[in-house]
Amino acid sequence: MPGVTHDDAVPLADLMPWSVAPPRLGRGWPAAPDAGCLRARWDALLKAEGPDREALFEPTRSRTPYTAVGQLPGRTGGTEKLVRASGSCPEPVRVLVAPFDEQWLIPDHRLIDAARPELWRVADARQVFVAEPAAAPGAAEPLLLATSLLPLVRPGRIRPLYRRPGAREPNLAPGLLDHLAARLGHSPAPVDVLAWALATALPGPAVPLTGDPGLWAAGVELGRRMLWLMRRDGERPKLPGGRRPYVRAPLPPRPLTLRYDRDEETLHLDEGRVSPVPPEAWDFEAGSERVLERWFAARTAEGGPGTLAAVRPATWPQAWTSELLELITVLALLAELRPRRAELRTTAPTTAPITAAGLREAGVLPVPRAARRPASVLDHHEEGPEGQFALL
Repeated sequence: MPGVTHDDAVPLADLMPWSVAPPRLGRGWPAAPDAGCLRARWDALLKAEGPDREALFEPTRSRTPYTAVGQLPGRTGGTEKLVRASGSCPEPVRVLVAPFDEQWLIPDHRLIDAARPELWRVADARQVFVAEPAAAPGAAEPLLLATSLLPLVRPGRIRPLYRRPGAREPNLAPGLLDHLAARLGHSPAPVDVLAWALATALPGPAVPLTGDPGLWAAGVELGRRMLWLMRRDGERPKLPGGRRPYVRAPLPPRPLTLRYDRDEETLHLDEGRVSPVPPEAWDFEAGSERVLERWFAARTAEGGPGTLAAVRPATWPQAWTSELLELITVLALLAELRPRRAELRTTAPTTAPITAAGLREAGVLPVPRAARRPASVLDHHEEGPEGQFALL
């Protein structure tokens, strides 16, 4: 990209120094696009006994029905070994399993190989998680994702915006906000830094910072728009009248195929039809996959016979249709922002740049080791294995 100097941009790993590897389930069945089928899977697991329960569970080296683990922070799941477990399914929670794909998860530590408790401890309504999805070379799509949900997106790192619950202690390089305030003439909020990063991120990922107040304001405005579309909280996004997607022909009970008619701007789910669907929404990719194709595949995949993953809705839920229409809208609106993002990513590195070298001279970089470690956020007891309280 002309004018962009990657060496001058600040690595995201320095901008937001504390990061955690994404949670790793180790088995697919504890997550699904439908919460009801998760409860049915749990019931089927607990109805089985002995070797049958173990086979259904799909044990790994990290988790078997005999593994003793504590509760997930902030959750109420049982802590007795799963081989003896009884009772109802822990209430499923919403998670981001892939770019723009919100599903449900049984929040039980016994089912998850690597749950990353440090992420669960800081997850609340004010938290924003930044995920680094795999990016195809030269991709025009956002290099970073932001979500209010716990992200399972692999393979990159997960960077919470705040190190403590309640939007306390920003996960930013110590001294960065003061340095930006001195250059910009006003104090940016932590979410402003995140918004700027979303709008300007370069491969790496790295972020070209600027001390130009006008350019900064434009980038923050653009990034906040992206943040709102990605989080989808509050008012729901809408395309202008006449461009909003609708179901033109009813979707069948269990659609099996998905195809797109570019001339008619129509999405076909077997004989069901949704239109208008802008080409930009259909072509929107994360990594090397079309987002809409991956989203559909996750909802029509058949689990193997006799597995818990085979327990799925008998028919296509109405909620999935509503989610599909909103996803089309979000992708179309994000695609509209590409020209502004491209211009900003070209202009920012050459307009009053705040470089990594400059931050080192100012003492902001390198970040102290403590900033790369999780904060101590425990203000309550967490139940350990077999009902014992964890020692803090």
